[in-house]
Amino acid sequence: MSQAARIPHFIQGQRHEGSSGRNSPVFNPATGQQTGTLYLADVADIDAAVAAAKAAFPAWAALSPLRRARVLFKMRDIVDARADQLAAQITAEHGKTHSDALGEVARGLEVIEFACGIPQLLKGEFNENVGGGINATSMRQPLGVVAGITPFNFPAMVPLWMAPIAIACGNAFVLKPSERDPSSSLLLADWFKEAGLPDGIFNVLHGDKVAVDGLLAHPDVKAISFVGSTPIAKYIYETGARHGKRVQALGGAKNHMVVMPDADLDQVADALMGAGYGSAGERCMAISVAVAVGDATADALVAKLKPRVEALKIGAGTAPGMDMGPLITREHRNKVKGYVDQGVQEGASLVVDGRELSVSGCEDGFFLGGCLFDRVQEDMRIYQEEIFGPVLSIVRARDYEHALAMINAHEYGNGTAIFTRDGDAARDFVSRVQVGMVGVNVPIPVPSAYHSFGGWKNSLFGDQHIYGPEGVRFYTRLKAVSERWPTSIRAGAQFVMPTNGG
Repeated sequence: MSQAARIPHFIQGQRHEGSSGRNSPVFNPATGQQTGTLYLADVADIDAAVAAAKAAFPAWAALSPLRRARVLFKMRDIVDARADQLAAQITAEHGKTHSDALGEVARGLEVIEFACGIPQLLKGEFNENVGGGINATSMRQPLGVVAGITPFNFPAMVPLWMAPIAIACGNAFVLKPSERDPSSSLLLADWFKEAGLPDGIFNVLHGDKVAVDGLLAHPDVKAISFVGSTPIAKYIYETGARHGKRVQALGGAKNHMVVMPDADLDQVADALMGAGYGSAGERCMAISVAVAVGDATADALVAKLKPRVEALKIGAGTAPGMDMGPLITREHRNKVKGYVDQGVQEGASLVVDGRELSVSGCEDGFFLGGCLFDRVQEDMRIYQEEIFGPVLSIVRARDYEHALAMINAHEYGNGTAIFTRDGDAARDFVSRVQVGMVGVNVPIPVPSAYHSFGGWKNSLFGDQHIYGPEGVRFYTRLKAVSERWPTSIRAGAQFVMPTNGG
């Protein structure tokens, strides 16, 4: 992307600069240089995007699910063939390594593939002769115009967790991507159009709080899907619900990994490196707390982690062989550094200090080295709050029950894992832990596309998880039909309450 690149909206199949006159800079996090200027929406732009979606919806919804699926099959082939191009765009604006960006694209592609099965997924139920010659059927029908508000850390994957399923179900979709790394969404918009999606069914509306509030309040938007931090998720859920919308709002996390004394600590250390420091810790499913059961386990784990963290290869995501790139903005990098400062002040032991990292040739980039804390206590801010950076905390538990109680007491319940060779301990953990996604010897238990993703407690606001079967339910509403044909009412009018008993 050139220095002067201007990043417009995508409405009714065309790129639009909009009418607000407001804009926001977009940076390359590895260099700290501005690479683009993003147009921000105003009320008129919001109305235009929603109106385009509303106008396009009836014809799209009237198509058979099979015809909608054929568009998604084409989209699947385009994304698969151009994965490198999309990954390069992600790296340019987010900063994650190219290999990590390719993984993001792959997880989004899986949801497109799931959505291609929409003819099967939308099949209803049928019962013959439930009573009195009445047959009962059910069907799922689209909502209309739906919107997605997505985070900076997965600028392609999370939109692809929402839009393909919403579109396959027959809805029209308005995407409000993060203003930090918006250009991936425009690639997706171009590719959806190339795949044959009618104009107006997929729209991209760039913006800040003005755009978010406009979508939340717009009477023609029937549902909102959001992924981001917990305070904003709660706001979006409450505001959207107040305006009568269906809302799923996925919030923050503080994911724990329990390390049992019988675990293979080399396997654990390797798993923690990827889960804690991959994508610079900017993942809602990152493991940020390792709960070591027993001091001996903790001492041995710290000894294995310390040299690994010190050896992290950190640099521009475009450079070969990097383990970790920069954080998304200078402000966020400074916020994460502030958490490390706070942890030291609170008395945690900073085993590896990455605060003074400087990357040669990228001195103005938003880099922070990997940080490792030991002897973190439950009353410390670095334990209680989501840091969203390359900071891993070791907490020492007296025994298994203490470790389990620690996780269940935390306000977040997004993801968790246990590493052990003990099948009984693993089974008990899966059953009793109060968290929405659980891994057994799997550090980042993101469900496959044909399951559904979502946490518990303050990690999710709303009733349904994202993508998979729950995604289909979220983007449709159930209609139940009872049918009886005229030959069944030859006896004439009946004035009693109908029942299904005879």
